[in-house]
Amino acid sequence: MSDLLKLIAYPLSFILIGYGAMTILGGHITPGGGFQGGAIMASGAILCILTYGLKDNPFNLSHTRMSIIESCGALGYVFLGLCGLFFSGSFLYNLGTNIYDLVPASTANIFNFPDALHAGIIPYLNIVVGLKVFIGLTTLVLLFYGVTKFHEDYVDDEEIE
Repeated sequence: MSDLLKLIAYPLSFILIGYGAMTILGGHITPGGGFQGGAIMASGAILCILTYGLKDNPFNLSHTRMSIIESCGALGYVFLGLCGLFFSGSFLYNLGTNIYDLVPASTANIFNFPDALHAGIIPYLNIVVGLKVFIGLTTLVLLFYGVTKFHEDYVDDEEIE
């Protein structure tokens, strides 16, 4: 890629990742949330992957690092769901708001997101879904990019065995 594109892509990717994080954190009061913010963050990482390539990528997205982040997102979602199940009897019950008074006040205070709207666990769910979507979409592009590079190594189109 050209030097001008490499000069612009790196700062632009940080802007996209920051905008995606802002979309995730404000998802309980504005349109957007975990999926939309995760997709925006993934577009920032994808921009660097397509511009710099797999080896010179400044984000250093190794397989172990990506699997740890995606596992944290999945386990966080399950943890929040099981907390709702154990304390109220319903999976993903919003413990922070405690609409039906099923949860003790001390437990509800732990899961209450500190904002004026009392969103409960919804922002936490947005964060873990955003992590999962961010890494999932980035992994898809990495796989497609790697397969494309692998296929270009062959001159003719004979079948790969």
